[in-house]
Amino acid sequence: MVLVLTRTYFPEGTQGVLEWNGTIVCYTIELPWLGNRKRISCIPEGECILQKRFSPKFQWHLHLKNVPGRDLILIHPANDAKTELLGCIATVTLHTGIGKGSFSRKELEKLKALVYKALIYNEEVKIKI
Repeated sequence: MVLVLTRTYFPEGTQGVLEWNGTIVCYTIELPWLGNRKRISCIPEGECILQKRFSPKFQWHLHLKNVPGRDLILIHPANDAKTELLGCIATVTLHTGIGKGSFSRKELEKLKALVYKALIYNEEVKIKI
């Protein structure tokens, strides 16, 4: 399975559309592109493997493996990139402003259902940005 994240960059944040097989799965928000600087920039474009991850803070979510120059990049809930993200990606139902969205947890559940189903069948899941 390959998910495709198409981004639009703005100085205040990054908006995205996440698709699988040409169908929109959800929208995304991220920090602006600031040269891949840790904790203040979105990650560089490329392809990464997704895996399941659990933490007390986010419960079950997704982890992007092998992000160049970065570690512990996650897909987790957030509705405001500037105040809730440190380089990670958040799923949202719709964009409400640059780097802002709504109903993030709801969209993450939808994305997890799709990805976890593939992982149960030992399918490799990638995200191409």
